[in-house]
Amino acid sequence: MDKAIQTDKDLLAKVTNIAGMVEYQDGTVVSRTILDGPTGTVTLFAFDKGQGLSEHTTPFDALVHGLDGKAIVTISGKNHQLKAGEVIIMPANEPHALKAEDKFKMMLVMIRGTN
Repeated sequence: MDKAIQTDKDLLAKVTNIAGMVEYQDGTVVSRTILDGPTGTVTLFAFDKGQGLSEHTTPFDALVHGLDGKAIVTISGKNHQLKAGEVIIMPANEPHALKAEDKFKMMLVMIRGTN
């Protein structure tokens, strides 16, 4: 039997301001998973200025959609500035990291596949 998709019930069949679903907190990173299923996840993040995610790899492709502010996304040693309204795809198995240049909100869409 397939694992059921866990969905944030506040989002079902509603138009929502996704950036307003996660709030900044001083000196930290806040996250909120809104979809979690066998084929992927959707997670919202709010980074205070200077906060980030250290370099790591994942076995899945991931799409980052900037919702507010700006950040530097580093993929395989190359820096990319990401601003609100822009997206970048982080390829599976390539080292990546993120650091907020300003307060920064993003939506992370992780696609689980057969990589």
